[in-house]
Amino acid sequence: MGKSDPECVNSSNPFHECSDYCHHKIAEAKRRLLEEQESWKKPAAERTVHPDCVNASNPYHDCSEYCFKNIANAKAALERGEQEPAAGGSGKSGVAPEQADGDDDSEQQEDAAANDGYPQMTEKQKKLFQLQLKMNEARKANQQAMVAEKKRMEPRGESKGVSKEKWLEERKKKIGRLLDSNGLDMSKSYMLDTQDMAEAKYKKWEKEPAPDGWDVFNQKTLYTAYKKRTKNIEVNMDAYNRAKETDPEFYREASSLQYGKVSKVAEPNIDRMVNELKERDEKRKSFSRRRKFNEDKDIDSINDRNEHFNKKIERAFGKYTLEIKNNLERGTALPD
Repeated sequence: MGKSDPECVNSSNPFHECSDYCHHKIAEAKRRLLEEQESWKKPAAERTVHPDCVNASNPYHDCSEYCFKNIANAKAALERGEQEPAAGGSGKSGVAPEQADGDDDSEQQEDAAANDGYPQMTEKQKKLFQLQLKMNEARKANQQAMVAEKKRMEPRGESKGVSKEKWLEERKKKIGRLLDSNGLDMSKSYMLDTQDMAEAKYKKWEKEPAPDGWDVFNQKTLYTAYKKRTKNIEVNMDAYNRAKETDPEFYREASSLQYGKVSKVAEPNIDRMVNELKERDEKRKSFSRRRKFNEDKDIDSINDRNEHFNKKIERAFGKYTLEIKNNLERGTALPD
């Protein structure tokens, strides 16, 4: 391993070996250090320090070209600052009184702004600061509006009212607690019902189920429909009794000789019957029976009109095309 000078910058490297370059650099660094030390020992009269230098208070400082350049730039900036107010003052001689008043107001605003808690800021800096505050307020308002819109767009998990399943569960738990407190089981829950509740249940159980299929045309439903149609018809009992007295065969039998003859009917009665028939036709046209939707049925239509057309086609040709349809669905009708 070669020799390495301890004052060399690479002396920490165990593989470094100093050469003439290293010795030259070490000697140059020592010479520079000695010159600096001699300059520190110079008296104040021999040192070249400018009185306007920022480091003039340092007894070991010696001004260089950099210091003189900074001092000249500072003086030039100071002179420009003094000339600008002078130029503004010379131009105010021909200003109208209104503008002078406006300048006074602006000076008052600047003084007020200087006393608003930010005396270290200039007028432009204060305006910029106010703009930044307004931008922050606008950003917060936009954020709040975005959060509110997101809440409105999100689907509601449950409506304001209590769902039926939840209500039944709570009711079942409440009944269970009442039964436990009275020492009863669930099979004797009817003992908690009041008289009114029991009568309502019995009436509901005694109610006959609604007719289904062709049973809707039984005698009870026909009589109910008749009462509904005749409910709004006004009956004149005096005219009815007079007609029955004038015609001895008002209620004719099959053996009557006047069978088939039409008795005279008043015009208002005919008009009332015609109006009732027209109203019935309008109700029949607006009536539409609600069909049950079969979820397990195959979907073979694109809209309601196409579904209705497919049903008519199925009624007419379904039994003839059943085998072809099944073969197409299984894939056995396709050629090999």
